[in-house]
Amino acid sequence: MKITNETKVGALTCISIAILFIGYSFLKGNNVFSSENTFYTEYDNVEGLAVSKPVLVSGFQIGRVSNLTLQPNGKIKTEFKIKEDYAIPSNSVARIVSADLLGSKAIVFELGNSTSMARNGDPLLSDVQANLLEKVEPLQKKIENLVVKLDSVLSGVNSVLDANFQRDFKSSVHSISISLKNLEKITGDVDGLMGQERSKLTNILSNLESITTNFKNNDQKINSILTNLDQMSDQLAKTQIKETIDNANQAMMDVKSITDKINKGEGSIGLLLNDEQLYNNLNNASQNLDQLIFDLKNNPGKYLKISIFGKKDTK
Repeated sequence: MKITNETKVGALTCISIAILFIGYSFLKGNNVFSSENTFYTEYDNVEGLAVSKPVLVSGFQIGRVSNLTLQPNGKIKTEFKIKEDYAIPSNSVARIVSADLLGSKAIVFELGNSTSMARNGDPLLSDVQANLLEKVEPLQKKIENLVVKLDSVLSGVNSVLDANFQRDFKSSVHSISISLKNLEKITGDVDGLMGQERSKLTNILSNLESITTNFKNNDQKINSILTNLDQMSDQLAKTQIKETIDNANQAMMDVKSITDKINKGEGSIGLLLNDEQLYNNLNNASQNLDQLIFDLKNNPGKYLKISIFGKKDTK
């Protein structure tokens, strides 16, 4: 049977149309040779995402983006074609991630832990991963602010580091150098002195070691002596303190008795302190005695008769 050219052309045309359809469907994310489930979600921004972009789970492709549709509310409805072999939990998250440094995007499914699986046509949760530029931009602003502050600080430092400051700083460094030299000299002198007195220090340390050894060897005797001294001092302190307190109490009682007698007018001191008449008499007697002594000094002849020739004096 001979095939005509028209039949060949028709068959070739049908094959070409079929290949074109399959290729177009593949580019749109549709696989005509396998059954797939369709899921969708909505994003506020799908920059870098396009139809036929892969849908990945842990880096493994399980499907493709099949359609992008702008909704009346401004969001973009994104549909995914997932191979029927893979079960997707209903609480899975479809996250837009950066596929490369050029800004290309892909979809990564973060599988949830729900026991119920999403069915064909069910919506999924959505999320967008911040791209590298969005992460770098805040850091860039911080760096710019830091550079501005650093420039201000450097300007302030330059204004402080004037000629006078540099001269004073050099003078300070020179003074520090001189001080270090003097300290080095003092250290050398001390080292020399220690070398000269090394033998004496060795003897002193040897004596101290001998003394401490003796103390260590006679530790029990020293403790016994100190215990005896402690007991003796305690007994002596107790005896003397008791005797002193008794004597002080007796003395206070005697003083109190004397004071009571004086207050009552008993005894000479009590009479002198409490008998006003006796005090007045003594005061008058003292005045009369003063007058008598004064008169005796001024008129001794009034009281003494002296005869030069032995004549008997008359009254």
